[in-house]
Amino acid sequence: MDCSYYDAHVCRSCRWLEMAYADQLAAKQQRVASTLPDMAWLEPVASPEEGFRNKAKMVVGGTVDAPTLGILDPRGRGVDLRGCGLHDPRLRAALPVLAELVGTARLTPYSVPDRRGELKHLLVTVAPSGELMVRFVLRSTEALPRLRKHLPALLSALPVEVVSVNLQPAHKAVLEGPEELLLHGGTLTMRVNALDLHLRPQSFFQTNTAVASRLYREATALVDAAAPATVWDLYCGVGGFGLHAARPDRTVVGVESSEQAIGSARLSAASLGLPAEFVAGDATAYALGSPAAPELVIVNPPRRGIGPDLAGWLEASAARHVVYSSCNAETLARDLTAMPSFRPVSTRLLDMFPHTDHHEVLVLLTRA
Repeated sequence: MDCSYYDAHVCRSCRWLEMAYADQLAAKQQRVASTLPDMAWLEPVASPEEGFRNKAKMVVGGTVDAPTLGILDPRGRGVDLRGCGLHDPRLRAALPVLAELVGTARLTPYSVPDRRGELKHLLVTVAPSGELMVRFVLRSTEALPRLRKHLPALLSALPVEVVSVNLQPAHKAVLEGPEELLLHGGTLTMRVNALDLHLRPQSFFQTNTAVASRLYREATALVDAAAPATVWDLYCGVGGFGLHAARPDRTVVGVESSEQAIGSARLSAASLGLPAEFVAGDATAYALGSPAAPELVIVNPPRRGIGPDLAGWLEASAARHVVYSSCNAETLARDLTAMPSFRPVSTRLLDMFPHTDHHEVLVLLTRA
């Protein structure tokens, strides 16, 4: 992928950009394999090299009449990256319209050095259908009346399904706050492998739709081959793994700490007519408090991994299989060490994040 921002040293986030993509995959595979115990590896899953990101997380800088959408430089000043080649082209097309709205609605960009201003970030997600979710991260509700006034113009200019305001008043580098104000719509429909997954503003979804689709297909094939009657999907997010694995003769329970994500998962299950239950709560606490284990457990934890308590519970449980999706090989290796009764049967690298050293690994573990 050619990138003028990278060549000009304006943005160097894609640290592996100068490496041929085939070499990136090989290096990533070698690095991950050297971190994990010896196991059988399937062919890695490649990603499109550009236009793969379904979400743009743009820091807003500059001035109200000349806003920048992108990142901050070392001095805390805005650097405009509206043409970033990682983004889905439909995101790139939407960003100039949103930048114009910043000026029209007088949404003063937040200045980090001066600790003044209102608009901190624009978070924009595109569905496979091309519809958009737009979130404005503001420091207060001061600009809400103006944003509401100009909302009809935004809706006529772009295929926007959801608009919300996230309130993040703190003077610190935090992407968003806990409070979300919905201005339009409710959920964005992410159609993945013929399943409609409903995404609410604060729900997590993988940023690479093509590779996420393959990840769900791979995991579903592993679950179906094991043919369990009972499945847990821990750290389930909006229910991608659990909904793909649901069958009329299979009981699926998903657990996630985010209430918004669970609401999304329940809506998806109901609209699809799938036999899956979703519970808001801590994954480890749910497992430790359950009277019995399922036959198979899917885990998709954050970078910190599942941790010793859940790994110890799995080791001592009656579960026969674990499907582990990991974005951190180091914590995955630690968790596997805590579950010596489980043997890795198959492992695959999925390149969710080209041009970086980040990775996604899918492992099937079966009790020896």
